[in-house]
Amino acid sequence: MIKLNFCVRKKDDISADEFQDYWFNKHAPLVKSLREALHIKKYIQNHTGFAPLDDMANDTRGMTPTYDGLAELWWDDVETLQSAFSTEQGLQAAAELIEDEAKFIDLKTSTIFFSQAHIIFE
Repeated sequence: MIKLNFCVRKKDDISADEFQDYWFNKHAPLVKSLREALHIKKYIQNHTGFAPLDDMANDTRGMTPTYDGLAELWWDDVETLQSAFSTEQGLQAAAELIEDEAKFIDLKTSTIFFSQAHIIFE
């Protein structure tokens, strides 16, 4: 499986609670409604909210501040992912998601990368 990892930072003009509420209650249903057009197999939101633990982990390593969340979107393989973006329906769905993301995510300070998971133990 291939996974898109979207490390998100909220826009400065919204609170953490407003960010998480919008992401969970507005954006998640939109992603779910577009899952077939984009061939998404699985979607997970990881919400932050553990500041003292985050600060301790970051400080001991000299790292930058924590993201406000991590979205994980899964596809069976690269071919399935690429096929979603080879159709007009898939391209329109992706544009719709990007437009919505711009409402609550600071896209300039967020990042996206693809990965392949290697389970070491469960």
